[in-house]
Amino acid sequence: MSEMVETSYGLLSELEEGEFAGWRYWQGDPFETRSGPFFYRREEDGSYVAAFRAEDRHMNGGGFMHGGCMLTFADFALFAIATDELNGDHAVTLNLSGDFLGAISSGARVEARGEVTRGGGKTIFVRGLVTGDGKPALSFTGIIRRLSRR
Repeated sequence: MSEMVETSYGLLSELEEGEFAGWRYWQGDPFETRSGPFFYRREEDGSYVAAFRAEDRHMNGGGFMHGGCMLTFADFALFAIATDELNGDHAVTLNLSGDFLGAISSGARVEARGEVTRGGGKTIFVRGLVTGDGKPALSFTGIIRRLSRR
């Protein structure tokens, strides 16, 4: 069960029960919903963390998380990390790149943390790190382009 808030770019919901109770997620992106679901929340220090629980469906043929899944999650994390900078504006990813650092197994808690390295205009630069059970798995950088409100 969740509480939903209508925004200009989709339904922002807050999970009310389970492991991610109190975490937010988007219902406006069918691909991310099927790929995740992915969640995010604000930490006490004001930063944001994104997370999900790795499942067998996220794994590749070798039994570790598929690189495409990690990058999809990193793309979600770009926007979570930049929540305050975006201030509710709609945006798109201009660039996403990553370096794979380690494997993630099924059952692991996957998290992404990072920072906005440059913002203030239409273009927002973000860098971050995806971990599996606290171990580095993907270092990523991305560029977000804020869109004009319609």
